Amino acid sequence: MTPGMDSQYDVIVIGGGNSGLCAALSAREHGGSVLLIEKAPREDRGGNTKYTGFFRFTYNGLADILPLAPDITEDERRRVELPPYSADMYYNDIMRITGGRADPELTTILVNSSRPALNWLAKWGLKSELLYDMVIRLGEKLYWEPGVCIRPKGGGKGLVDALFSIVEAEGVTIAYEVTARQLLCDNTGRISGVLVKTKDGLKEIAARKGVVLACGGFEASPEMRAKYLGAGWDIVKVRGTKYNTGEGITMALELGAKTSGEWTAPHATQVDAGAPEHDHGSETFRESYQNGILLNTNGDRFLDEGEDFSLYTYAKFGRIVLRQPNALAYQIYDQKVKSLLTSDYNIGTPPVVADTLEELAEGLGIDSTKLVKTVTDFNKAVQEGEFSPAKLDGKKTVGIEPPKSNWALRIDAPPFLAYPVTGGITFTFGGLAINGNAQVLDTTDNPIEGLYAVGETHGYYYHNYPGASGLMRGSVFGRIAGAHAMGHQVIN
Repeated sequence: MTPGMDSQYDVIVIGGGNSGLCAALSAREHGGSVLLIEKAPREDRGGNTKYTGFFRFTYNGLADILPLAPDITEDERRRVELPPYSADMYYNDIMRITGGRADPELTTILVNSSRPALNWLAKWGLKSELLYDMVIRLGEKLYWEPGVCIRPKGGGKGLVDALFSIVEAEGVTIAYEVTARQLLCDNTGRISGVLVKTKDGLKEIAARKGVVLACGGFEASPEMRAKYLGAGWDIVKVRGTKYNTGEGITMALELGAKTSGEWTAPHATQVDAGAPEHDHGSETFRESYQNGILLNTNGDRFLDEGEDFSLYTYAKFGRIVLRQPNALAYQIYDQKVKSLLTSDYNIGTPPVVADTLEELAEGLGIDSTKLVKTVTDFNKAVQEGEFSPAKLDGKKTVGIEPPKSNWALRIDAPPFLAYPVTGGITFTFGGLAINGNAQVLDTTDNPIEGLYAVGETHGYYYHNYPGASGLMRGSVFGRIAGAHAMGHQVIN
């Protein structure tokens, strides 16, 4: 047996990302003996969490943020502009983005439990800080897109390290390089344990109270991507961990679990075209596209760059880029907006820089006549109005397709910049169906006793994804799963 790993526990958690760590902490808080098994070696622990690191949650203003981020300075407090992000706004954002398909009960739980879950983590010692990676600076004032303004100190890796330190201090057993192979049942059909593969071979470990699946989606499995997402998806870049290959979902389906979420659509965002094939995070993001235009290799625009704030469009725009010739596109900017690009643009493939549009086309290998016409037509279509990156400003184009609905500025201040981008898959939307206690449901909508699913293993999203709601969902339902397995209900 792996050193320190016993033959039975109250709760077994499969997966060491945010949702699994919250489940383990919650079960331990309620008196359970807990084993957390992590497929990755210690140095690669954390799942996709280590590549992200910011939460979408409700707040009434800065006063609600200060208990979570107590080190915000007096100068920062003076500069922060933070309009309320209400429960209704959060709920409506999710329903709008998912086309009304997100489960209403689970969405209500997520929304109403978002800030209490962060307060719970803060009670355990997690500290947050202002999210400067996504700040919008207007003069001295600091703005953010609605609902997202702080991150755990150190970002995703800081969150992973902090949560591991907390659960270890509380007595949770951590087993690295252990892979779950099969869910075990007793003669009543209740989940009674897990068959795992360790360095020493196959072992059965009993779970007296429950098993929590927190091992992500199938985004790192080329076979499952091709099977469910379609042709070409087996060769896309994987932004996150290479260890999320769908075993948790597959094990549950073998026992008759019900599915949920959209199985043919993933979260895929624009990333640096030169990014590695997997295990790269926000440093490869290219998410300032709303301040410029996107061209494919034919020199055509192909989407509305200003449809909405980037946190409401980035998860679907990567899929659209992947449908372009050679799965490649170029984000085009001029000097007026250069200061609005996030710091991630300073990392990775440098831009093509040119003093004229003709030189830019030559540098990109695009027909010069076509690129110049596309940009000229766009510039002519731009309407007058006040440009304001802190809100949906309505500064748009008229008379061209596709339009640009907000933040439309002429591309006319050289030198011009062009960043090559492709689509990178982050996580899959399809997964297991759960109820409000995070219990996995069978195909007759009854709970599979003793089995829970949280994080990306739970299928929830359709069509699109409001940025930072996934990490929050993992914390909320991880906390709920751990408590319920131990016979308790979370009280916000």
